[in-house]
Amino acid sequence: MQREKMLEQLENRQEAWDLVIIGGGATGLGAAIEAVSRGLKTLLVEQYDYAKGTSSRSTKLVHGGVRYLAQGNVALVKEALRERGRLKKNAPHLVKDQSFIIPNYSWWGVPFYTIGLVLYDLLAGRLSLGKSRPFSKSKTLQKVPTLVADNLYGGVVYHDGQFDDSRLAINMVQTFADMGGVAVNYMKVDGLLKQAGQVNGVKVVDQETGKTYEIHSRAVLNATGVFVDDICKMDDPQARELVRVSQGVHLVLDKSFIPGDYAIMIPKTRDGRVLFAVPWHDKVVVGTTDIQKERAELEPMALDEEIDFILETAGRFLVKPPTRKDVKSVFAGLRPLAAPQQDGKNTKEISRGHIIKVADSGLVTITGGKWTTYRQMAQDVIDLVGAKFNFNLQGSKTVNYKLHGYKENVDLSNPFYYYGADEESMLALAKENKALAEPISSNLSIIKAQVVWAVRHEMARTVEDFLARRTRALLLDARESVEIAPVVAELMASELHKNGEWTQQQLKDYEELAKNYILDSN
Repeated sequence: MQREKMLEQLENRQEAWDLVIIGGGATGLGAAIEAVSRGLKTLLVEQYDYAKGTSSRSTKLVHGGVRYLAQGNVALVKEALRERGRLKKNAPHLVKDQSFIIPNYSWWGVPFYTIGLVLYDLLAGRLSLGKSRPFSKSKTLQKVPTLVADNLYGGVVYHDGQFDDSRLAINMVQTFADMGGVAVNYMKVDGLLKQAGQVNGVKVVDQETGKTYEIHSRAVLNATGVFVDDICKMDDPQARELVRVSQGVHLVLDKSFIPGDYAIMIPKTRDGRVLFAVPWHDKVVVGTTDIQKERAELEPMALDEEIDFILETAGRFLVKPPTRKDVKSVFAGLRPLAAPQQDGKNTKEISRGHIIKVADSGLVTITGGKWTTYRQMAQDVIDLVGAKFNFNLQGSKTVNYKLHGYKENVDLSNPFYYYGADEESMLALAKENKALAEPISSNLSIIKAQVVWAVRHEMARTVEDFLARRTRALLLDARESVEIAPVVAELMASELHKNGEWTQQQLKDYEELAKNYILDSN
């Protein structure tokens, strides 16, 4: 999967595409797989890198949404639980069972949450990941010894899924390419093409070369997440805004804060949300917040009030309260929530379901939803595209379709487990060239062969692509990622045939980016 080869296919195609998809996050990639698997000649373009935005900044959970159940949104929970089970079957190298404990500091908490979570299990049906059950105080502390013991009555255990979001996105691009789809990153849509008032293609600019292309298609799908309104306004400057933007922040801590395999879920924070602390790549991800933003940004920044809220909330439940100096990385993501018809709703009250809109021009837009339900969202929107544009579609095949990298029974202690079936081929590079077996970071278990593999087979184009999304170095330990950036830049420059000026610019850009992920300890 190489960008040059994808560009060749784009340039050599004479006839119009069936479908052009704008956006290379979870929603766009899911729709791309759904479309090409059902017989549509499909092109996907992404203005930056795959999963650059929201889709690489989640809480790393494949879940039904316990708090949506508390809000009474049973239909969304049931759909998400069903899709959770399917995703675990289709990408077992990236999705694993995760046990959660809800610590209870009031006498009624254990029976209350046990009853609610039994309903959660029932909604999952045959795709349940395990039974919810109450734990005594001693057993709760045995599983999470770093919890505050004073006034602890016990805990309730339930099961959800945990995954690596941007690695899943890369496997989805590979799946799409394996099926014959064409995807190009760093390809920005600069305008929509129209004939007789109907959208019939896109004008795009190659961000690397500045070259422009006019690409014709029978249908265009806008799947740009928090940026869908920008594309809608290209079509109609008066279009009503579809998205309300909400920011969620996560802090990454050392594993010592929750040393075991169990995650914790704090069911009621002072702003009415839940807070998760989840083991991930030998670290712990703690979050999230829910703050309304006025506009979408490509690199959103955590606010001090969000950081303080997470630290203060976690500190009330952990024996050793985390401080700013304990934070390995902080990252912020933006949720594309379907805008309510009336104002005045808090973002945590807005539906996490998805919406699909067809403009008078024929432009199709999908927004909302969440990672867990990406496949169902894709099926819904491609069903609509098929009906709207009279495509003779085959039936959906994605319910049981194994994603690229599929591998059962991966060893999670293996630092390269997330490559799945590609691990052997990646490591073969290190066997062929011993220099590529050298570690770049022992702390983060990154070797030189991974950089070469990312360029040759995962369409990595920048130092950020590799450190932020092909590996998760930026999110796991931002300072360490800056330390290893020069080695990554040199290796990438060699593979991409770039000069020293490119290397220096890459390092400058990356260091500037990483500042947003590093907390001042004052």
